[in-house]
Amino acid sequence: MTKPRHFITLLDLSSDEFRTLIKRAMQLKTERNVDYQPLKGKVLAMIFEKSSTRTRISFEVAMAHFGGSALFLSPRDTQLGRGEPLEDSARVISSMVDGIMLRTNLHQTVTTFAEHSRVPVINGLTDIYHPCQLLADMQTYFELRGDIAGKTVAWIGDGNNMCHTYIQAAMVLDFKLHIACPQNYTPDTAIVAAAGNRISFFDTPNAAAKNADLIVTDVWASMGQEEEQNLRAGAFKTYQITQMTMQAANNDALFMHCLPAHRGEEASAEVIDGLQSVIFQEAENRLHAQKALLELLLCPNYVKMNANTVL
Repeated sequence: MTKPRHFITLLDLSSDEFRTLIKRAMQLKTERNVDYQPLKGKVLAMIFEKSSTRTRISFEVAMAHFGGSALFLSPRDTQLGRGEPLEDSARVISSMVDGIMLRTNLHQTVTTFAEHSRVPVINGLTDIYHPCQLLADMQTYFELRGDIAGKTVAWIGDGNNMCHTYIQAAMVLDFKLHIACPQNYTPDTAIVAAAGNRISFFDTPNAAAKNADLIVTDVWASMGQEEEQNLRAGAFKTYQITQMTMQAANNDALFMHCLPAHRGEEASAEVIDGLQSVIFQEAENRLHAQKALLELLLCPNYVKMNANTVL
């Protein structure tokens, strides 16, 4: 039996594949054909240990647009929350569906599922990576500014799963990444080391933003870190993205945030709602990028046959 192709991190895509996926997402966005249903009869199991707005809606709608269906599973109403070994759950669930998407806490949960699944497994978010969000982010940049190769991105804030995934995006798409994080909140050193000289660290947001083409941030306390809110607020108070930060970047720089956003914390309301902000286009593109990803993983032969066809 041929092993399925999984999407666990951005490194599961080559540079050419990433760009092709982005272009396909853009095509699916602008040229939707309601009669095109390549996933008719297929089912995507969606396992959520963490609640979600954009991830759940985008995958459910993507499957519906493609003629398939999505099955929502949570630990509260499955054996996943009652101590069944992950290996057993992966074998059972994958014997009944055509794909599995997990939005979970530990990255090892996704890798374990992938190891024992007979169908493609998609990382919808873990504590280390959030690759589906980067597909949408990069689609948004390509739509508005063209290829990101050779450009400069500034990540300001927590060295979290989004920061880690931007590091991998810099590797795959060949751009420079400036990082400004408070002490004790820097990204994983091994992930940084793998990216080599594409990564540079800065002490202040404005220094990181200098000459940047894209400014990105995330909340100070992610889901599951609520008890650290006060501690983090103190550590991150000088890392808010303000209009001054945006002015330090290039004149046509964009601002992105994976949402939900807290105005007045990680970024000022002036920035979040400003003319350089593309957060809602970025959010919508979760749908289109996920459609392209599902097409790639669940019907690769069809994609190969129709790679140059306008649908």
